[in-house]
Amino acid sequence: MSDSSTLPPARLRPEAELAGAALSVPVLARAARLARWAGPDTRVDAGGGLVEEQLPAAAEQLGLSGDDAAAYASEAWRIAVDTGLVDITDEEAGTVAPGEDLALLTGSPQDVLGVWLTALEAVLADASVPDLDDLVDAMAEGGEVDLSSLDWDPDAESEFLDGVLGNLYLLTVGEEGPGDAPVPLPALAASVIVPSDMGEPSNEVLEQVSDAMMRLDDQFRLLEPIGLVEYQPVDEALMADADEEPAAPVDEADVSRYGMVRLTPLGLYGLRARLLDAGFEAPAVGDLADKGADALLDGTAPFPPAAAHAETELWLAGRGPLDAARELLAAARGSDAGAPLRRLRCQQALSLVGAEAEPALREVLDDAELGGLARVWLTEHGARDVPAPPQEMVFWLTIDTVAAQLAAEGNSEELRALVEGLAQQHSGFFDTAWRVEHPATPDVLEAMGRLHPDKKIAKEARKAAFKARSQQGG
Repeated sequence: MSDSSTLPPARLRPEAELAGAALSVPVLARAARLARWAGPDTRVDAGGGLVEEQLPAAAEQLGLSGDDAAAYASEAWRIAVDTGLVDITDEEAGTVAPGEDLALLTGSPQDVLGVWLTALEAVLADASVPDLDDLVDAMAEGGEVDLSSLDWDPDAESEFLDGVLGNLYLLTVGEEGPGDAPVPLPALAASVIVPSDMGEPSNEVLEQVSDAMMRLDDQFRLLEPIGLVEYQPVDEALMADADEEPAAPVDEADVSRYGMVRLTPLGLYGLRARLLDAGFEAPAVGDLADKGADALLDGTAPFPPAAAHAETELWLAGRGPLDAARELLAAARGSDAGAPLRRLRCQQALSLVGAEAEPALREVLDDAELGGLARVWLTEHGARDVPAPPQEMVFWLTIDTVAAQLAAEGNSEELRALVEGLAQQHSGFFDTAWRVEHPATPDVLEAMGRLHPDKKIAKEARKAAFKARSQQGG
């Protein structure tokens, strides 16, 4: 995933709703409770952690019991320190006081989400660290960890987790992905292990995927309490010894046994924030609502259809139909390479505008670039006395439409069907088309020659493209 590419837009929940979710996630809620519990008698060790004798009281404050209570209390305290909810006032004496950032939890939604994002970074750092048992085994006599014996590269581990989370983000926001549905852990692991051009994965690659699944199983168990994901862990029976009898009958075809994960709405917000910090173009639906029509048409150009539709609806909601139509039409003009796709987005936006916009469309009937789409709109809306377009306008609109489809979809099946239909409906199409004074005419005709399945017609298209390019001095 290149940081120069524009990602599909995310559909985020309102910030007030996300802030409420952030305050309720176990990790941050526990950290806040300990920050408010801490007092003059609270003591920390040299690393800032609660001294061991105070962990039982902290666990009791959190309502925790059992063998893991002290560990959970210790984790909550560390998050409180890392997020600034607690300040260490005297390192030598080990005293603490409420941190300035504790007040942010009762502040604006942005304040709350800022604290949660800091907590998320701390948990993500933990998730990239090897299992505690492995660390103990690798502990040297002097108390230091021998990283070489762990076969662990901190940067590579962090990069691996970032790649997995990046792919989960893409699956969530992409219209071809599962959206809100959970993703099977094997598929997510394979997305960062198996090369895209590999057919049948080798046994070595499958073993790497299996190892990655086990790492991710541990990591997602850590990431669920911070509210990043909802996670169904790998079935323990799958990790049992082969000669052990399963406790209950199992369905071998049930993919959910191998782990299922989905981003929460809060997790989607958090990953988008991290992607923006890393330099990615990670838009959100609604970003363009207060921008001009030029920003809307250019900004939604790379969007999938449903996301472009949602963004346009939000943009139109803040404007009157007539003013919106005039602004859209003005922004759609141009002869640059992006203009055809802008006009296609304009046409799609105008389809959401009611009959009140009719005067704006009639104003551009004689416009060489907009007259064709204006006639289409007026006809579709049942307007009367719509003048028939001259032939040159029909062909210009045809070239413009195909150029827009090429920019939006590439060599898609829909475009192939459009090309076949054009050549079939218009006898002598190419004899006229090459003369159309549109900057994209040569490229469109070349594409028609590439896409049309009939070799004779494809040859006609290529010859027409050569004439058009010669006419334009290319």
